[in-house]
Amino acid sequence: MPKRYFERLQTIDYLIRIKGTGNPSQLAKRLNISERTLYEFLRMMKDLGAPIEYDRYKESYYYGEKGGFNIKFTKSVIAASPFVLLFISVCTLTGL
Repeated sequence: MPKRYFERLQTIDYLIRIKGTGNPSQLAKRLNISERTLYEFLRMMKDLGAPIEYDRYKESYYYGEKGGFNIKFTKSVIAASPFVLLFISVCTLTGL
């Protein structure tokens, strides 16, 4: 997928979080995509669990629950098992 796809997804997510999307036509125009493509993004986000709703009065999408998308690579730290941590604690306490 092109990088632009993820940038648009992040922009949509941000605008939803701040409740600043405007109506579908305005949002599609802002992203330089068709309304149909916008609806495809929204459907994909919903399929991934995003509780996206639309406020007709404010004319904006919003999340029904706090949260958002985090699309980036994150290095993981190898966590020690509880047994290793217990062994280290016992060794420290007993002076081994």
